[in-house]
Amino acid sequence: MVLYLETPPDAGTLRQLLQLLGMESPRELMRQKEDLYKSLNLADPALSNAALIQAMVDNPKLIERPIVVSRGQARIGRPPEQVLEIVS
Repeated sequence: MVLYLETPPDAGTLRQLLQLLGMESPRELMRQKEDLYKSLNLADPALSNAALIQAMVDNPKLIERPIVVSRGQARIGRPPEQVLEIVS
């Protein structure tokens, strides 16, 4: 278990998580209702994927959580039942 608010992931780890989660855009991994997301104007379509990933590195509060990784697969634990697909 990684408490990434305390130990934030680097850009490479975030890219790997995006791949394991099958997400095309870093925005899919972001807490888009978070005030910080809005104040940083991260909904701007002109922002590159690299800029969005860097925003998560700099502000781990933006990352959806929890994320469970098991056996080469990953799921966001909302709802918690999604995690059962990869751990059972």
